[in-house]
Amino acid sequence: MKQIRYVFDVGLDAFYAFLADDGWAIASHIALSALMALFPFLIVMTSLAGFFGSQQLADQAVELMLETWPQQVANALSGEIHNVLTGASGQALTVGVMLAIYFASNGIESLRVALNRAYGVSEPRSWYWLRLESIGYTLVAAMASLALAFLIVLGPLLIAAARRYIPLRIESNESLLDIARYAISIVSLITALFMVHAWLPAGRRGFMQILPGIVVTMVASLISGIVFGEYLARFAENYVTTYAGLASVMIALVFLYFIAAIFVYGGELNAAIMKSRASRAGSLPEASPPMNADSLV
Repeated sequence: MKQIRYVFDVGLDAFYAFLADDGWAIASHIALSALMALFPFLIVMTSLAGFFGSQQLADQAVELMLETWPQQVANALSGEIHNVLTGASGQALTVGVMLAIYFASNGIESLRVALNRAYGVSEPRSWYWLRLESIGYTLVAAMASLALAFLIVLGPLLIAAARRYIPLRIESNESLLDIARYAISIVSLITALFMVHAWLPAGRRGFMQILPGIVVTMVASLISGIVFGEYLARFAENYVTTYAGLASVMIALVFLYFIAAIFVYGGELNAAIMKSRASRAGSLPEASPPMNADSLV
């Protein structure tokens, strides 16, 4: 019973901290930044794929990226994403691609702002160093996406070779590839969350310190995606009626807003657990003032 009470109290403290740190506004910032960074990121990824001589990798990477999204949301963006992939130049290191890298890194910066607020830390590093770090993360994410997509493209060839030389019955079918694609997407998402929580904000946190928030983020995001997907399956025409040609953008924006709010709450939950453990150990001051947004700016 005490454990249940403890979980409830910590979760409630995290929610109050979420409100005090302007969590809803930060979630809006993340959602809009992520949507604005999505298409420049696709341009960067397409340019890298063209640089390596395989435009098909970009298509596979996008499929992996959207694998964990609700089908209705992914379908709403598929047309615009297709236009970006077919219209983007495969030549890297152009002015347009360099600008795309810069704008794509804005999504990373929005996550940094959210986690710095959630963990209650101030950023000691210079702004230009942070921007270079975000650009580096963007390029790493693009190359990692292409590498994972290459595994999907290479999968059928490996299965065919295994069937030829290994005396086992290895089936190569579409369902197996779908399962592999979904598993790779989930593992990539979890790895990205660990990297973001551990390295992106100021300071350093251990594995067990960031694990609770990541678990809550994954579970709550899955539930949110299912619920939002069911809602769209029944009432998607409401967006078309209200936003007309912007319906696909608004659907993606609302979905990203929910996911961003869950992400911010995951950071607040980690911070609340760390404060609770420190308080139990007697390492916090007796009268710790409540945290608010003004004290973090």
